Amino acid sequence: MEITTTTENGAVFAAVSGRVDGSNAKQFEDGLMAGVGEDSQALVLDLAELSYISSAGLRAILLTAKNLGKRNSKFLICSLNPAVAEIFSISGFDRIITIMKTRDEARASLS
Repeated sequence: MEITTTTENGAVFAAVSGRVDGSNAKQFEDGLMAGVGEDSQALVLDLAELSYISSAGLRAILLTAKNLGKRNSKFLICSLNPAVAEIFSISGFDRIITIMKTRDEARASLS
């Protein structure tokens, strides 16, 4: 698993590649929160290159969303591939976290 972050207009975009499972879920959560500063208005999680996420990874996403909510920062996920989208659908995460089709769509929703 690799996380690459960039900042655009006060929003942090984190692109994740590889797999997130029990062996690296804590590292995943810590990596997401490390990229988000106190003045960040939003975190957009780009999962285009994520091949798999386990329940431990979903838990890390939920904890990240909760932490961002306490800061009044927005949290969006974008660019789910079909396999990961199915996991989000089965788990119900697609009903509790805002998911956008593309990074551009996520960027536009922050304006």
